Amino acid sequence: MKGTIAGKNEEKGFGFITPEGMEDKKENNVFFHSSSLEGVTFAELAIGDAVEFEQETSEKGPRAKGVKRA
Repeated sequence: MKGTIAGKNEEKGFGFITPEGMEDKKENNVFFHSSSLEGVTFAELAIGDAVEFEQETSEKGPRAKGVKRA
């Protein structure tokens, strides 16, 4: 899937991705943790950056894995 970084919590190392085509539906944002990044560090990602990721389901809802810059 493709999307953009919608927000980040620097202190806790997590953020949210807005999937492509879902920009008007913030409730569809996908959680990601810094441990799910590939080829980029958490500090290097900025809000609005384009990313590619795989989506999986967790107990708390959708979660991204294999997050990398697009």
